[in-house]
Amino acid sequence: ATVDLFIIRLDGSQTPVDWSGSEFEYLARADWTSRNGIWLTVQPRDQKTTAIVAVDDRSGDVTELHRDVDPGWSELVTGAPRRFGDRLLTVADDHETDTRRLSVDGEPVSPAGIQLRSIVSVSATHAIVGATDDATELHVFEIALDGSETKALTTTAGIHRCVAGGDTKVVTSSTMLDTSSVTTVHADGATFEIESFAERPDLEFDVNFHISTPRALNSAVITPANHDGGLLPVLLDPYGGPHALRVQKARSAFSASQWFADQGFVVIVTDGSGTPARGPKFEQEVLGNMADPVLDDQVEALHALARQHDGLMDLTRVGIRGWSFGGYLAALAVLKRPDVFHAAVAGAPVTDWRLYDTHYTERYLGHPDTDAGAYARTDLTPLAPLLERPLMLIHGLADDNVVSAHTFKLSQALLEAGRPHQVLPLSGVSHMTPQESVAENLLKLQVAFLQDALGD
Repeated sequence: ATVDLFIIRLDGSQTPVDWSGSEFEYLARADWTSRNGIWLTVQPRDQKTTAIVAVDDRSGDVTELHRDVDPGWSELVTGAPRRFGDRLLTVADDHETDTRRLSVDGEPVSPAGIQLRSIVSVSATHAIVGATDDATELHVFEIALDGSETKALTTTAGIHRCVAGGDTKVVTSSTMLDTSSVTTVHADGATFEIESFAERPDLEFDVNFHISTPRALNSAVITPANHDGGLLPVLLDPYGGPHALRVQKARSAFSASQWFADQGFVVIVTDGSGTPARGPKFEQEVLGNMADPVLDDQVEALHALARQHDGLMDLTRVGIRGWSFGGYLAALAVLKRPDVFHAAVAGAPVTDWRLYDTHYTERYLGHPDTDAGAYARTDLTPLAPLLERPLMLIHGLADDNVVSAHTFKLSQALLEAGRPHQVLPLSGVSHMTPQESVAENLLKLQVAFLQDALGD
């Protein structure tokens, strides 16, 4: 698509803005500065550079203010860039310390080891940010713009998110203590909570966190609340892809996994290669290959956790389920490692990365014309003749994120190879099945399929 940008005034007059689209094809962000100016965040197609440019609101002329270059990819971070007075706040990867850091005018001010996830707000002396030194948690920090101090504003283990305006901060916290979040308002020197009326699931949680494998992968093992011993079939329940974490110290993150466990499974959730908040080196391990490193981590975590929980996991009955990238990973697992995985449910899976969103895919795999090998390595359709385990494919026909052509392409390849499988098309359903009745019955169908494939 070709994107044009105009400044439109109240009298109807317009001024076009040319941000050098020949070099920077992506207009990532456009925003007003604190001085009522305009600035843009732009990237070239390979996304190895992010430039910040200021726009003259009268002429439309642009001036480059800052440029970050990364040999892997230049990550766009929520809330960045920010400007306060003459100071420019950016977030970029410091490969020397393996840390995503906050910088002021190009100089890092956040400590090494604290991974920046977002900028919340900026004052004359401090920035409020979301950051962590443990990928299973997210905290709110206050960082001095001169780098002299970094102070954690939240300390309880969990996921804490903040919005701020003026002197008021609103922090929403999710922990392992409750499935409901707690929202706290800090204003005018006072602190008070906003009562939550969210419905709580009727579940008794049994979630245990582990650091598994020599790579120190974050995993969670979820067992049936009423389990009284003996071997159980295993169900891996990952997402596994970039930009998202599943192993979080927030009870609400495990509601579906606990429900599956209560149906008679040991459920394992692992965040492996390419997932965020572990540093740029870990995150960029999927550069050029979003298949093998991701799958290898799931297999290694499974075996490591089975050794830690001797007498609990039946490795002759291992299933995997997932949605979106997790659906891709589930299908990949049963196609490529039938020695480990005995059944898979793949919901809304990407099956051929050439069919997916350009900005997302090319960040990791490169241009399909020049990096064809990366796309070949991650394509599921050539693996179709290898299928020897039960596979259920589920896809909403109204999915405008991962379009249903992905599932149909893999299904066609499986049919041509004579490999039995199940396809469940969902009319009128989009990517994440927001309809309550559909979501509920899909869970029941998945359990029935997995129990039949693995044995009760």
